[in-house]
Amino acid sequence: MDTQKQAAHNLLARIRNHRLSATFALLAVLSFGILAGSVLTRSVSAKGQAVDSSDARPLTIPNPRDLSNAFSKIAKEVGPAVVNINTESIPKQSANRRSNRRGQIIPFGGNQGDQGDQGDMQDFLNRFFGGQGGQGGDDGSNNFGGGVRQALGSGFIVDSRGYIITNNHVVDKADKIYVKLASDPDNYSEQGRLAHVIGVDAETDIAVIKIDAPQPLPTVKLGNSDGAQVGDWVLAIGEPFGLSQTVSAGIVSAKNRSIDDPDPNGRLKQFQKFIQTDAAINPGNSGGPLVDMAGEVIGMNTAIFTQSTGSEGVGFAMPSNTIASVYNMLISPEHKVVRGSIGISFQPAIPSAVSREYGFANGGVPVGTVTPDGPAAKGGVKPDDVIVSVDGKPIKDGDDLVADISTRRVGSTVQLGILRNDSKKTLTVGIADRAKIFADAGNDGDNNSAPSASEASESKLGIQVDSVPAQTASKLGIQGGVIVSNVRPGSFAGEIGVPTGTVILEINKKPIAGKADFNAIVSGLKSGQDVAFKVRLQGPNAPPGDSYLGGTLP
Repeated sequence: MDTQKQAAHNLLARIRNHRLSATFALLAVLSFGILAGSVLTRSVSAKGQAVDSSDARPLTIPNPRDLSNAFSKIAKEVGPAVVNINTESIPKQSANRRSNRRGQIIPFGGNQGDQGDQGDMQDFLNRFFGGQGGQGGDDGSNNFGGGVRQALGSGFIVDSRGYIITNNHVVDKADKIYVKLASDPDNYSEQGRLAHVIGVDAETDIAVIKIDAPQPLPTVKLGNSDGAQVGDWVLAIGEPFGLSQTVSAGIVSAKNRSIDDPDPNGRLKQFQKFIQTDAAINPGNSGGPLVDMAGEVIGMNTAIFTQSTGSEGVGFAMPSNTIASVYNMLISPEHKVVRGSIGISFQPAIPSAVSREYGFANGGVPVGTVTPDGPAAKGGVKPDDVIVSVDGKPIKDGDDLVADISTRRVGSTVQLGILRNDSKKTLTVGIADRAKIFADAGNDGDNNSAPSASEASESKLGIQVDSVPAQTASKLGIQGGVIVSNVRPGSFAGEIGVPTGTVILEINKKPIAGKADFNAIVSGLKSGQDVAFKVRLQGPNAPPGDSYLGGTLP
């Protein structure tokens, strides 16, 4: 029996060993097959064996097609008349500093004043990059060894004899100006053709330069900027960052736009009313044309508003109608722009409550100061008069007045319609040279410098007042009034912009001799009533003469 058990045990062992051997053999065969398949696949893939591509068709390049080609046609027409402007200047003395506010108004290249030291160069970088330095050339300028600084800008040819329009800030203080035409070889070892300045106008930032032209040069077609409408397509053409013949597209975003870009004396530039566009424009675009879909120049790219270092879709172009007017004066024998003036200053923006209370809700300009011995003074104009018409034409505001008077011929006369103490008068006033009449005074003619602002009383108005110190009254040349010592944030006075230190002379045309008058008048004010203040503002940037503040009492 034991022999039988032993035989059975041996048989089972042989069966298990046989199965195990068979399994190993099968696994070996499978592994070999996988490996061989992999090698075969790699071989076929690498050598293209066993792959049939007889049905593959070669790619062909089609003939060029004209699709939406309006932009390209305009670029081809205008491009030859757009030039690169390269200037050299030797730094001399410090430039005026400019502060950065919530954003920057930045000219697109050119000389930004003399850059004589590291502080000056930092000021230059601030104007372009918000205080961040950049690589040479990227900001439209280079500062080379030996103190010579180069800057890049653009321009466009308006006369085949070589007359070119560009921005004044592109060529301002340049010792040498070079112009490269679109047809010139793209060889940066050669700076271009030497140009000279015909005339400049700092008020509009327009300059006219000229190069010698043995052969007639291509020119742009000038359009009428008054015909441009918000939403119209426009092209900006220029040399941003030195990149020649760059074209970008956008629309007219707004018209008659003023920008907060005061001159070194803190005065806003009265004659700079821009076309706003979202066409991409950058440093080096300065002086390049803004072109409409008729291929006509309706503006000159001048500045951008940016919170970073590049285009954010808010660019500004000087309208072509302004350009043409200034150009015609700059090419005259005098090579300068002459603007008319009557010799007054005024507040640029009058609250509607003030205009209603003082009786010129339909338009008018309250006179702040009158220049002694100026045309207005000789004609009988007095401070606090309200100019409501010129030669019978109604005047809406200060911009309207300046636009009319500045274009008048020096030596001519106008009939001014004025309101004085609610009575209408007509005065004959002469027109003088704006630059000459205010040269000695050191300020702008018919000045609309923006004042500082804030407003007035404790309970109803949100201010505290005191008697005017004798020294202040003497300095301001006033009698009576009260001086604002504190303004509560969020109050009526705070909302309409009355600053601490303001002297209040009248409320709703009622004179204020002192605190008693002030309190009596304020106590009678009611919610919903228009409140108009005649005030005297103080501070380094305060306008001369009386100003007006007001609003509707909540």
